[in-house]
Formats: sequence, structure tokens, C-alpha cells
Amino acid sequence: MIKFTVIGDPVAHSRSPGMQNAAFERAGLGRPYVRRHVTRGELSSFVAEARKLFRGVNITVPHKEAVIPFLDEIDPAAERCGSVNTLDIRDGRVRGYSTDGYGLEYALRENFGIAPAGGTFCFIGCGGACRATALHLAEAGAGALHLVNRTPAKAEDIALAVARHVPGCRVAVHALNDAKGLADAIADSGVLIQATSLGLSEDDPPPFDPELLEANRNIAVFDTIYKNTPLLKKAAASGLRCAGGKAMLIHQGAASFRIWTGLEPDLDAMRTGFDITPVTDGDGEE
Repeated sequence: MIKFTVIGDPVAHSRSPGMQNAAFERAGLGRPYVRRHVTRGELSSFVAEARKLFRGVNITVPHKEAVIPFLDEIDPAAERCGSVNTLDIRDGRVRGYSTDGYGLEYALRENFGIAPAGGTFCFIGCGGACRATALHLAEAGAGALHLVNRTPAKAEDIALAVARHVPGCRVAVHALNDAKGLADAIADSGVLIQATSLGLSEDDPPPFDPELLEANRNIAVFDTIYKNTPLLKKAAASGLRCAGGKAMLIHQGAASFRIWTGLEPDLDAMRTGFDITPVTDGDGEE
């Protein structure tokens, strides 16, 4: 019986069905996970339907913030970051969680051996991916965050949330077109996290001049898009440590699996399931 789904607009590119079904199958629970295209206008009616038909839901862009008014409960961590990517449905009641921050934290641990505590992290792009993860890193002990965005107002909004909830974490905001400010942020950081949509298409330019990475030859470069983006290619050619978003998706999905089942998922099975080709091309944040 189908009991779990991922929703988004678009959603055909999602790797979650292959990844989650591999974990469910390994746990002896069949293959109960599908993908479902849901537009913004259909979101309210979908949640009403999900109360009756589904046990759990993953949510990808652009619904992570928009879904919140339709929920019965929201986990405090998800409420603080203002983003939900997982719904747990029990007895018709819908509770929202955010596992994206956990996913990023454990992707950085897996790919680079870097933990949040005491670290300095530079986010390029302050949309949904940054909102859902920056506060998590701060709450996990990050010493400082640099938030870089084309429109600084979005970065300021996230900075205010961090200052309110984790006043001990130093936060600086920079405009993306401020080359000196960006170079200073990179020079001060242990990890650069690319959180824009640039890189989804092969002809996308990097979100900033990769030569600025020369300001810090020890920096690790992480791209939330799970393909070999132009930025990752440039970073690798420069000899920098770098990784795409595959591990982030796997770890956030594993956290969702634990919420739904109370079981520990088989991460190796999820990695294998991730590589199942999706219906259409287009690899990116979920």
C-alpha cells in the first residue's frame, strides 16, 4: 500500500522515491513511496487528502514555507527556521519537521570530516536552502556564519533569526556583488556552501567568480545541488576539497525515515537507491 510521497512543483526529478524505497525495502516494508506533483494552489487540498491517505510526506521546493499554515503541529526546530520538509501523519493529525539542517550537518561530516562546533561557514544564496540549514548549524555550535545574497534583505532576515535564537554565533551579511566582502568572507571560512539554483543547467555560470576561492586554499566547497556543477568543477580543478548535495539528501531523508518508522535506515541502501535514474533530468535541492 502506498503510504508515503514526496511533493513539489516540479517533482519529477526527485531522487527521494528510489532512495526511500530502498530503505523501506531493506527494512521489510515493501516499496510504499511515490512522487506527487502538487502546485501551490493544490497544497491545502493535498494536506486534507494526506490526513486520510498518507503516513508521511517529504516536501521539496517551493512548498517548504507555504505548507506551514495547513499543519496541526510544528516541531520547534522547524518553527524556528520557518521551513518544513517532512510531514508525520498520525490519526489524521499532521506534524511538520525540518530535517534539512541535519542533512547538511552530516553531509559535511561525511564528505569533509567537518563538524559545526566552532566552525565558520559561508552561505552563497539565502533562499529556502539557507533558511532551513543556517540556523541548524548555529544551534549545533557554529562560531560564525557569513550570509551572501544578491539581495541583502533576505540575508538580513536569516541573520536576525540566528541572532535571536543563537546570540553567541557571529553573523555577517554581504552582497553578492561586493567582491571584497565576499573575498573576506571566504578567507574567514572553513566551508563554503553554495545554496543558489545556479548549476542546475549545464550552461549556468558559477554564482560568483571562482578566483575568489584563492583567498582561502584550505576552504571546503559544498554545493547543495547534487550534480557536478560549474562551481564544483572549478573548485576541483583548483585542488580544493569539494562535494555535491547527494549526501545531504540522503541524510535528511534518513532523518525523515526515522521520524516515520522509528527504525534506523540502511544508508548504503539509500545511496544505491539514490542512483536510480529519475523520470526527468534536473538535479537539485529537494
